[in-house]
Amino acid sequence: MDAVTASLEVAGLAYAYPDGHQALFGVDLTVDKGERVALLGPNGAGKTTLVLHLNGILTGGAGTVTVAGLPVDKRNMAEIRRKVGIVFQDPDDQLFMPTVREDVAFGPAASGMKGPELEARVRKALASVGMEEYADRPPHHLSFGQRRRVAVATVLAMEPEILVLDEPSSNLDPASRRELADILRSLDVTVLMVTHDLPYALELCPRAVILSEGVIAADGATGDLLMDGDLMRAHRLELPFGFDPRSVADRASGA
Repeated sequence: MDAVTASLEVAGLAYAYPDGHQALFGVDLTVDKGERVALLGPNGAGKTTLVLHLNGILTGGAGTVTVAGLPVDKRNMAEIRRKVGIVFQDPDDQLFMPTVREDVAFGPAASGMKGPELEARVRKALASVGMEEYADRPPHHLSFGQRRRVAVATVLAMEPEILVLDEPSSNLDPASRRELADILRSLDVTVLMVTHDLPYALELCPRAVILSEGVIAADGATGDLLMDGDLMRAHRLELPFGFDPRSVADRASGA
């Protein structure tokens, strides 16, 4: 794949924590601009460790990580942090200002944006998640699903190259889950979604990668991976009882 078009290139990434626990053993992964990819795997597979390398929270391991052609290293760190937006599992980790507007404005304002340009950026980010009318509300007055959408907006306000979502569907009721899926599908951004919610991965991400014991065990069409019973069992991945991946795959292809 062409390095110019790739949003993310990970090559030979290996990492051991200071206590000696090795979490990654040589991960190679390329994600093209505009792709939506699900990162699947059992607990302890190394998913969080991989994600924390994408914007330089973790560094010092072997191998390289490149975002939009920029190596993730000290001299590029400010730019990398703008290009990789991470939406954490708990929106309250990201919302800390008195109003929704101030939360969404925080990142761009911190990087020097102000005045009408800042206001337009905030409006655009809130509109993209359907939360414009809540701009003056305190975040803690919103429902959990609304807070998650605002957390996505805080990241989109930085106009990232890659949106990394950590368990985006967790704790959402069915309506909020569907609304978020519609929003994520509409965004013109590369998406890497870390999730245990396999039906959600299938619905949103045409491609999936299974990370297991610190290496990529499989990389392919999401439906194909989920329908491979032996592969799923080998990596402790379980579909909900009675869920047939073919039903979603058929719907997605318009069959």
